[in-house]
Amino acid sequence: MNEKMNDDYKITIIRGATTASGNTVKEIEEAVVELIDELISRNNLIKKNLLSITFTCTKDLNACFPASIARKRNELNSVAFLDCQQMHVPNDIEFCIRLMAQVLLPGDTPIENPYLRGASKLRADRC
Repeated sequence: MNEKMNDDYKITIIRGATTASGNTVKEIEEAVVELIDELISRNNLIKKNLLSITFTCTKDLNACFPASIARKRNELNSVAFLDCQQMHVPNDIEFCIRLMAQVLLPGDTPIENPYLRGASKLRADRC
């Protein structure tokens, strides 16, 4: 990255969430792929500007790691990924996958936080 780009770009945090339809590898994969695709497209992200993504999952999702799916998808093998279990809260949304992405964006770029499927009720203002 050259000096000018460093001045024009800043590290920005984008959050998002979705729900899987169940606890199988296929169901989790479908949800993660859709969430990553929406994260990239809604924010016009350049893949090389994706620095890291932390995923959390509710305790009812344990068939696979969301990061392993995302790493293979969209040429994101250079992104730092981390999987964590979401804190258990009674009556939380089931099969929920949340993410927090650190990205480089031009300083004045508005961000779009994708909240999809059943997770849209977490942030109805940002769907």
